[in-house]
Amino acid sequence: MDISTTYMGLHLKSPLIAGSSGMTRSLTTIKEFEKSGVGAVVLKSLFEEQISYEVKQAYDEAAGDSYPEALDYIRSYSKDKSLGEYLQLIQDAKKSCAIPIIASVNCNTNSEWTAFASKIEAAGADALELNMFILPSDPDKEGTHNEELYFKIFNDVKKQVKIPIAIKISPYFSSLARFATKLSWGGPAALVMFNRFFSPDFDIDNFKVIPSSVLSKPEELHDSLRWVAMLSDRIYCDIAASTGVHDGSGIIKQLLAGAKAVQATSVFYGKGTGYAATMLKELEEWMKKHNFNCIEDFRGKMSYKKSDNPAALERVQFMKYFAGIE
Repeated sequence: MDISTTYMGLHLKSPLIAGSSGMTRSLTTIKEFEKSGVGAVVLKSLFEEQISYEVKQAYDEAAGDSYPEALDYIRSYSKDKSLGEYLQLIQDAKKSCAIPIIASVNCNTNSEWTAFASKIEAAGADALELNMFILPSDPDKEGTHNEELYFKIFNDVKKQVKIPIAIKISPYFSSLARFATKLSWGGPAALVMFNRFFSPDFDIDNFKVIPSSVLSKPEELHDSLRWVAMLSDRIYCDIAASTGVHDGSGIIKQLLAGAKAVQATSVFYGKGTGYAATMLKELEEWMKKHNFNCIEDFRGKMSYKKSDNPAALERVQFMKYFAGIE
């Protein structure tokens, strides 16, 4: 079976991508992923907040007894150090691996850090994934204000690089279909649906905010499956599906919905990098069973426009299930 595909103009030996996580910040693990058959790796995100925090921490520690010139140096050094380590990982991965290496930046403003993108490109990254989410928590701001910031960030980065750019978004928009379509007009090579957030919980004895479940579950696949199926025929760029992919059937479903590639992360924490080979074997066996020779023979077969019952993708109520209505 030919399980190769193209994503963002890049040739991938398989549609499975190791998504951005703590596992993809290690060169050893990246090479393990390549050996297990993944088509590409998205490096651990470079967090805008992380860089800003490290710079501020170093600045505050030195502020008491340093000259202004020294403080400027410390600020610049801290920022360059964080970025330098990331650039070195890109360079090392490109020297050691043949699969595409996709850098990732987690961002929520359009500040000067967007200039980092050109350095990421110079380090050899094959593409860049912008992981964006602006929490709509300010009651004084219209929804359009937050949406405009997505366009602003993307356009600022686009000016810096020539490598393809993917935008990783959330499903939390008042009109997701319209927003995704407009976003695709601007020239991203792909949209990644969807990013996964820090979800807060309460420690009721110590009165602290703590993380809830960090890893995804297989049942979360349906959050993105619906939207990949509904938008893959409508937007003007590739789609990569993300969240809830834990086995070969998850890959198959997202490809049937129209995804060009499928990202997985959480499953590898529990089953290791080698499990990617098992997932891809399941894909190949399913293709053989249904006489598909390559991905394009069935990709998008169950998308909105090609579905025998597209209304089923838009049904959001439980009435049909509980009433037994066909």
